[in-house]
Amino acid sequence: MANSPQAKKRARQAEKRRQHNASLRSVVRTSIKKVIAAIQSGNAEEATQAYNAAVPVIDRMADKGIIHKNKASRHKSRLNAQVKSLAA
Repeated sequence: MANSPQAKKRARQAEKRRQHNASLRSVVRTSIKKVIAAIQSGNAEEATQAYNAAVPVIDRMADKGIIHKNKASRHKSRLNAQVKSLAA
């Protein structure tokens, strides 16, 4: 346990930051799940709309460092390929 005042403050800040980052990661996961659900339903228009809504969310979290930029690119690429194959 932290004893000095500065260590106590750092522990408070770290916990607050951890909770905030966890909620942001949850937002990313939810947006990805919405796209996957739309793809599995077979509705190409709905899947495209869900994908277009998810892309800015994924990019924003990659910019903030919540997820790695390569992971963001991988998610976008795989989802886009699935959406395109559904439309074809």
